[in-house]
Amino acid sequence: MRQPRLEIEYCTQCRWLLRAAWTAQEMLTTFQAELGEVALVPGTGGVFDVRLDDETIWSRKDQGGHPELVELKRMVRDRIAPGRSLGHSDRARP
Repeated sequence: MRQPRLEIEYCTQCRWLLRAAWTAQEMLTTFQAELGEVALVPGTGGVFDVRLDDETIWSRKDQGGHPELVELKRMVRDRIAPGRSLGHSDRARP
């Protein structure tokens, strides 16, 4: 397994594969040099969880919805490349 590993568990019953795949694509595009692997993990029961090296950094059930992509990128960046600028995503911070 290549590190760091980002895992996106999505609900197949809710048909969230496209959302998970889009999120994975955005993460791989943004962190192409920093991420070792991105995995899509089928789940059920309304799950949409994002884990980085086994640490859950977003849980739809705990946070009450899907993550905003900009916020999720900041969370990943803060853990794997803390000094890195996210360009316009950093400037959009409220």
